[in-house]
Amino acid sequence: MNVIAFTIAIPSYNGANRLPKLLDCLRSQIRTEEFTWEIIVIDNNSQDNTAEVIRQYQTDWPSAYPLHYHFEPQQGLAFARQRAIDEAQGTWVGFLDDDNLPAPDWVAEAYNFAQSYPKSGAFGGQIHGSFETQPPENFHRIASFLAIRERGAKPHLYKADQLSLPPGAGLVVRKQAWCENVPRRLQLIGRVNGSTLAGEDFETLLYLHQGGWEIWYCPTLHSYHQIPKERLEQASLLSLIRGCGLCICHLRLLNASPREKPIAIARILVGNLRRIVRHLLQYRGLVKTDLIAACELEFFLSSFLSPFYYLQSQFSHK
Repeated sequence: MNVIAFTIAIPSYNGANRLPKLLDCLRSQIRTEEFTWEIIVIDNNSQDNTAEVIRQYQTDWPSAYPLHYHFEPQQGLAFARQRAIDEAQGTWVGFLDDDNLPAPDWVAEAYNFAQSYPKSGAFGGQIHGSFETQPPENFHRIASFLAIRERGAKPHLYKADQLSLPPGAGLVVRKQAWCENVPRRLQLIGRVNGSTLAGEDFETLLYLHQGGWEIWYCPTLHSYHQIPKERLEQASLLSLIRGCGLCICHLRLLNASPREKPIAIARILVGNLRRIVRHLLQYRGLVKTDLIAACELEFFLSSFLSPFYYLQSQFSHK
């Protein structure tokens, strides 16, 4: 039996309408003849016909890179990704969300980069926006909140200590590094049960970084994030960004000692208070009419509130 070198893992919730495009992209991958790989779909408690869609694809799927299906009843992206790690047979696991479309050479480029960087525990590539409607003016200032990453043509290390990290969509991880460093239950489990709190992908990467693994940017790894028009509406953007801000304190304190935590909290409060004041002085009343400015202010406000959110969560767990 051949050892699997690479696993594509697709966590999906109610993705029956989105999965076909992604699976068609994976069936069209090129330059994968020199290594073995597989695809696993983690159905994260979907209420649609996701299982049926996968069964239909399995009927004539190429045996060279098998397509597997697993149902994960515990809802939340963190649980779905952990289940993917449990089921993956590959040395490396490449995560694709069901609204990501990888370039035809995505699997080959991911595999080749992994072989070239033996100290890498994880890496992400370029993620481009594929918009149903034209994004607002100056959208580039908030593009990273929608998992868009375009960081140039040269490989480089991410700065984990500054929370400069790749998103979970399009992330490739070394299974060994995950299993040895990432706890089975994260503090941040994703947007589930009414919670808008994000950050589960960054939490995972911070554990890898703490374990001594490098986290890289791979410029030749291209994918496209499909963004429907409703994702660009103000209410949706503000909710998304609020979740990204509220998790800041959780992430900053993840690897902090008890002595360092009060200092870190003070820095979060003071730093974001300064950003809020500076932003209000710069934009004044324009925040009400400028969507991008409103989104930036929402991030500063929610980041400022993140220590209170963190402390509340700690008391509720006691």
